[in-house]
Amino acid sequence: MKATKGNDVPQMIGSPNTSWRARATTKFGGSGYRSAPMTARKLVLAVLVLSCLNVSAAHAAPDQVSIIMDDDQLLYRGDRTSVRTLTTARSLGADVVRATVLWRVAAQGAYLSMKEIRQIKSKKLRSKALKQRRRFDADNHRKYPTRNWDKYDNLVKEATKLGMRVYFNVTGPGPLTYGHKKAPKSQRKNALTYKPYASRFGQFVEAVGKRYNGRTRDENGDRQKLPRVSTWSIWNEPNQAGWLSPQWEKIDGEVVPSAPAQFRRLYYSGYKGLVDSGHGGDSILFGETAPMGGTSRGARNSIRPVPFLREVLCLDFKGVTYTGKDAERRKCDEFNRYGPLKATAFAHHPYTKKAAPTQEPKSPDEITMGNIGLLGGVLDTLSAQSAGKIPASLPILLTEFGYETKPDPRNGISFKRQAQFTQLAEFLSYLEPRVLATTQFLISDARPLKRFKKGSRNYWFTYQSGLFTAGGRAKPAAFAYAFPLVIYPAGAGTAGVWGQVRFRPNGPKEAVSIFWHPTVDKKQTSCGNPKSGWVQQGPPVATSVRGYFITQIPTPGPGGEYCAAFLDSKGRVTHQSLSVKP
Repeated sequence: MKATKGNDVPQMIGSPNTSWRARATTKFGGSGYRSAPMTARKLVLAVLVLSCLNVSAAHAAPDQVSIIMDDDQLLYRGDRTSVRTLTTARSLGADVVRATVLWRVAAQGAYLSMKEIRQIKSKKLRSKALKQRRRFDADNHRKYPTRNWDKYDNLVKEATKLGMRVYFNVTGPGPLTYGHKKAPKSQRKNALTYKPYASRFGQFVEAVGKRYNGRTRDENGDRQKLPRVSTWSIWNEPNQAGWLSPQWEKIDGEVVPSAPAQFRRLYYSGYKGLVDSGHGGDSILFGETAPMGGTSRGARNSIRPVPFLREVLCLDFKGVTYTGKDAERRKCDEFNRYGPLKATAFAHHPYTKKAAPTQEPKSPDEITMGNIGLLGGVLDTLSAQSAGKIPASLPILLTEFGYETKPDPRNGISFKRQAQFTQLAEFLSYLEPRVLATTQFLISDARPLKRFKKGSRNYWFTYQSGLFTAGGRAKPAAFAYAFPLVIYPAGAGTAGVWGQVRFRPNGPKEAVSIFWHPTVDKKQTSCGNPKSGWVQQGPPVATSVRGYFITQIPTPGPGGEYCAAFLDSKGRVTHQSLSVKP
């Protein structure tokens, strides 16, 4: 992870935050921004996050942790697929797996309504459901159907065997039987996400926390203790109606944001559930916010992240704390009862859809990769304006990001552009000293929903942002993820070089050689071979403990092609990069 690298970068490569970004944004149509420096307090918070993600803080501060996420492949396709996918993720260099613990899934069949039980045809199954209903205790993981935990148990165990850590995003939607208020007819479309009961959600989080506290034995598998989970986040994309609704509602004759107050209560309850289950000293992430939204004020109209966060903290658009009726409508008295919102770091999903990662969003209230450098300042301002209702100087983790590819006709870009954009996004995040981790979403494309008309919007509702196709073929992005390389102008006659040998084990420092070819070798199959015209540029570049390398070299000539090569002890090229130029 990266706690101090931002302070080192300008000396190493000639201030890329100004020189490179100025050039790159001219081409892609964005604009520059300033990064906030890393303070001592940020470093302390960063060390806590690093330790919970199993990273040696003494050595890892200059680097970012690589997180990968693919619930479909890791949780819902069976153990064999999960193990195979984890092995692939590890071979590519991922350090941490983010997994969604869906309340509704983990609590399936835990507390059926009497109406649901009466509809069960089998007398034996009805009796079993009644027994389960009577024994149910929401904050005790042992009182849930035991098989409901298997997918999460197996993921944590297998990831640990591979030397990876798991971080759980515990979130709704919850079970309709007891997880949510019943939606009125006017909110029928929001029935699955309508006003979850915060206290009951907190009990569920406590149950999850107890199961993964490092002391619980797996009653279904090998009877061994389950590995401890030490990194958590509470709810997913609360500023999107697909996860929490209504986003807006009329209260006392005025339409006001509803989701921010709901999320605040869910976070309070979820945080308490983690503390009560022994995870108070863990890394607990606040946010998991989606990058975009709109200005319409309807139940299903998602709220942009900046105004959403203001509302969570009971601040108006000027940054002034709400009082009187405005405060009552937003349940702001909760801060008097429960105190500030505690968190270790802030989690955000900086998607840019199809736009280049350097392209800023049209609204400053939206936070994408194109203006990610503003997020730290936004959080600091909100902390100050709210008198510390969130911690100051929160580190940032980018916990969901990716580009969809063809054949999705609506959101897909080409395979080549996906590889280019993901490498540029990695580089941009590396330049931000507040960003401690990045996340690739997904490993493999999800197959289209064939129950809908072929080619329709619903048919392509799934994501095609994987490093591999749904059929298992590696896209260029898979190679770019394992061995990214970005070449950028760093001054007159000088090229900056940044990359990572992510596929190599963490720890030992190694070396990468940079080569240049006067013409473009489209296949890039002979990087490092002098007989093919490749010329090494300077001595090998040392990598960091997590495989990052960054340097600058004299520009060997106009145009041409760059590559980075990893050589074995006998000087033979074993891996080569796919380079990208801004």
